[in-house]
Amino acid sequence: MKKTVGILAHVDAGKTTFSERVLYLSRAIRSLGRVDHQDAFLDAHPLEKQRGITIFSGQACFQLSEDTIYWLDTPGHVDFSTEMERAVSVMDYAILVVSCAEGVQSHTETVWRLLDSYGVPVFIFLNKIDRAGADPEAVIAQMRKRLSPDILDLRSYQYTNTMDEDLQEAVAGQDEALLDALFTTGYDAATWQASLLKQIQERKCFPLMAGAALEGKGVEEFLARFTQLTITNYAEQTTASLTAQCYQVRHDAQGARLCFIKLLSGFLRVKDELPLPAGPVKVNELRCYHGEKYKPVDVAEAGDIIAIPGLEGVKPGDRIGMEGVNQFRTVPMMAADVLWDDKAVPAFRMMQALRILEDEDPSLAVEETLGRLSVHVMGKIQLDVLRQLLLDRYGYTVTFGPCRVLYKETVAAPAIGWGHYEPLRHYAEVMLRISPTSPGSGVSFRSLVHVDDLAVNWQRLIAGHVSEKQHKGVLTGAPLTDVCIELLSGRAHLKHTEGGDFRQAVYRGIRNVLMHAQSVLLEPICGFAITAPAEQYGTLAGALTRMQAQTEPPEYDGDTVTLRGEAVFATFSAWQEDFMAMTRGRGSLQVWMSRYAPCKNQQEIVEASGYNPCADDTPDSVFCAKGAGFTVPWDQVKNYAHTSWEG
Repeated sequence: MKKTVGILAHVDAGKTTFSERVLYLSRAIRSLGRVDHQDAFLDAHPLEKQRGITIFSGQACFQLSEDTIYWLDTPGHVDFSTEMERAVSVMDYAILVVSCAEGVQSHTETVWRLLDSYGVPVFIFLNKIDRAGADPEAVIAQMRKRLSPDILDLRSYQYTNTMDEDLQEAVAGQDEALLDALFTTGYDAATWQASLLKQIQERKCFPLMAGAALEGKGVEEFLARFTQLTITNYAEQTTASLTAQCYQVRHDAQGARLCFIKLLSGFLRVKDELPLPAGPVKVNELRCYHGEKYKPVDVAEAGDIIAIPGLEGVKPGDRIGMEGVNQFRTVPMMAADVLWDDKAVPAFRMMQALRILEDEDPSLAVEETLGRLSVHVMGKIQLDVLRQLLLDRYGYTVTFGPCRVLYKETVAAPAIGWGHYEPLRHYAEVMLRISPTSPGSGVSFRSLVHVDDLAVNWQRLIAGHVSEKQHKGVLTGAPLTDVCIELLSGRAHLKHTEGGDFRQAVYRGIRNVLMHAQSVLLEPICGFAITAPAEQYGTLAGALTRMQAQTEPPEYDGDTVTLRGEAVFATFSAWQEDFMAMTRGRGSLQVWMSRYAPCKNQQEIVEASGYNPCADDTPDSVFCAKGAGFTVPWDQVKNYAHTSWEG
């Protein structure tokens, strides 16, 4: 049976130590490595050894009993949450490591919500139970309150093959048939185990076991129960059509591009053609990775994770043999400018290097605005890693400007505009309407033009040009979102229209309609969860009130208090640096992207940006007269346009 298993945790919970012990017990490695010795098997990158944290998702492949396990080790630091999510998207099961010394920490809840959003069944390993002051019962109670009340304590079952009465009742409590049997025929080990296996798979319960990974206590017993209580059906999917998902892109030591793909159904052989949206591509090599090493394989089947060299254009999240793309939920809320000596490194060289890093981590979303390069990031540690990667891989020395908030733009009401492109022997015109849509809907398109008025091939081309790039707003140049762009009318020339003409017309038309529209600046609203000593409640509540944060009633648990709510990220992010000092290092803070909302100080932000909408993408159009093209300013295009619409 093939199983993709992910290992996740808050940083320093012992995740890498647990992974090392699992790999050693399964004979996937010959000796135990340690983070502090810089020889952990899956933390092989020099940056990971140097910092003592997992930065990149690592993969191991080994046999456990009769199962083939694809083991995905994920980053535990919040700055690398996007890397973690890409791995979560292909997991069959997850193992969440929680330190018995520290309990549930801020990032633990973030990980839990992410696993919930992907519907991944979760096992919990309560680590470091041998630490002085460790209180497993208190931590379990904390997890049931902050993560899920359905956490099922399997510590008694971890070391025996029989469930005690408490566990029998707990399992039966989620299964009416078992509950009836408990009072009639009584406990039957096989029946109870089958029900527990199903409950785990359906996320009705989350098994918990405990131990000390560094000493090896409880890990072997955990693996025995984990193997027994997990199941997949990939063997039944091998005869189906090929479907797969790319979850990771890397470049090997020789610079070759590698796409890591999980097969969800069907099979793939070397020399087979992979059905990609741009057309079929022949697969010349399949690799199965184990740490930094790999072995070539001739065929991969449903449930396998393989690396395929090449596959240009395939990105993490792309689905093969299925419609749509997996839209990742973890998104950065900050950006920073890349600063370097452009005399030593030409701008195009720097852009090439950044594009390769973006290929591996699409959330970087490298942007070039008026000659300025910037990247989207989760935090300052990620910037440090990017700086080192550019130095190590390419020898480029860079610094970064201050982190700034990522805004978006939309419109408040419908507006109409035109885009016309008619230099000599070229012709295309579009008439567009832009309308606001629901929050989070992105940019959509629809055509209201009959095929008798504009051929369907041109309409499809226009739709493609609308979606092929990230269009910018006209207030600050921020990405456009939550709008529908409608084609009201369009016109082509029988002899002179080429595909590129409509690209020019569409780009100019979108910019033109935005110049006519009432634009709205959107700012990120973050969700937060603060846990601190109860005595600090007054100070924290006062600070949140001054930030105009929307908070829920406080939750008290002994001598601690938890505050949850939402706040404007631009304000809240600055306060985070003061938080630890305010709580004297005794508090934990969890922050995540919640939504975008209209900016309260729009005019101030727009003026500070100094953005010139006409200096970027042009809203003007090009018309032709007397055998020569001439430019018409955006506010006069309507008077020259060849199309109209009655609606």
